[in-house]
Amino acid sequence: MHTVILAGGGGTRLWPLSREQYPKQFIKLFDDSSLFQKTLERALIFSAPDEIYVVTNEKHKFMVLEQISEKEIEIPEENVLLEPLAKNTLPAIYFAVKTIAERNGDTKITVLPSDHLIIANEEYRKAFQRAEKLAESKLVTFGIKPTRPHTGYGYIKPGKKIDGGYEVDAFVEKPDFEKAKEYIEKGYLWNSGMFLFKSSIFIEECKKYQPELVKAFEINSLSEVYTKVPEVSIDYGIMEKTDKAAVVHFEASWSDVGSFDALYEVFEKDSNGNVAKGECILLDSSDNFILGERLIATVGIDNAIVVDTRDAILVCSRKDAQKVKNIVEILRSRGDNRAEIHKTVYRPWGSFTVLEEGEFYKIKKLTVLPKRRLSLQRHYHRSEHWVVVKGTAKVTVGDKEFFLRKGESTFIAAGEVHRLENPGLITLEIIEVQIGEYIGEDDIERFQDDFGRV
Repeated sequence: MHTVILAGGGGTRLWPLSREQYPKQFIKLFDDSSLFQKTLERALIFSAPDEIYVVTNEKHKFMVLEQISEKEIEIPEENVLLEPLAKNTLPAIYFAVKTIAERNGDTKITVLPSDHLIIANEEYRKAFQRAEKLAESKLVTFGIKPTRPHTGYGYIKPGKKIDGGYEVDAFVEKPDFEKAKEYIEKGYLWNSGMFLFKSSIFIEECKKYQPELVKAFEINSLSEVYTKVPEVSIDYGIMEKTDKAAVVHFEASWSDVGSFDALYEVFEKDSNGNVAKGECILLDSSDNFILGERLIATVGIDNAIVVDTRDAILVCSRKDAQKVKNIVEILRSRGDNRAEIHKTVYRPWGSFTVLEEGEFYKIKKLTVLPKRRLSLQRHYHRSEHWVVVKGTAKVTVGDKEFFLRKGESTFIAAGEVHRLENPGLITLEIIEVQIGEYIGEDDIERFQDDFGRV
């Protein structure tokens, strides 16, 4: 069986922890693993590494490849499919299913979101085995038995019982609290966003209910395809219309980790019901979610969310956790890049963290992974001063090459062609001081790049 992992979401309800350039599925909050990496491990239950496909967007390509590499899972790079634009779940799934069918013929495919936290117990395995049988003739989705009324999840109304599951009577959107209580009393299930089907059945239903999408994917240029495909979810575009929808239910530890309140539910709590990640002093405070990169102290605070990421602080009540995404919309309307970018920005060679900046200067910490190097480049409006704090750096400036060790430094004048490389086996850390009239990240001309960037 093939597996498609959807890894293109933005996670706006977890701002400022999750940003567009580094969304929640890649953040390592659980046993030093990300949700994406945990999804990879679950995919291996039913699929070999070369049967796993990942759909993401172009800006997350190298993050996906790096996190796959960290888990030492040998997924072919051509199985990482890049969407030029985000157009919701149906185009992403169709892109992957079409690719798999062209390479392998008709096959069964399971679709897993990469931003859900699931304990893959024996019940999880049995549910997929039941769904695999149903998938001979049905498009199967998975319903989670609710543990409480939840207003942040969609629901599925099971209908007639069939072998291993139920026909789907209806999909319903996120309800208010009273409606959620009613749904639970009537036996509705949480909509997990996971699917299993045969590629031939899925493509046939797409031809029937989304002919514009199918027609668009007949164009050779992927960038042109994505200008023409509709922005539509698989639920709205196919599952709510087809007469082949079935649901298999199971009881599992499952969360879409879609808000800080959902995060609060899955973490261990202290004797006062607090979740504290990082250095915290909590006096007369209870039932809070506190996370930060520096000391956070609270006095007399209850049922609150406090998240500090150095460049932004979120303070809100837990009951309003779903509204955090509105902050992101406000920032985007202002053209504020804090909606998209952390102080730490990930690159295929490693990462950089902005430590301090002013009108004509910026101070960064660069982290370069072993055997990686930055592009051969130059800047027209800024000079750079590098100081090695860990590891050994190989530096190219013009036609000169030399090594810098811990405590040593060099200066690169504006306009000089240069490159930074880590030839060693341990991570290289550099403090970079930029000075110039313009210090934007787009002041760069690349002459050669190991990662194919322009």
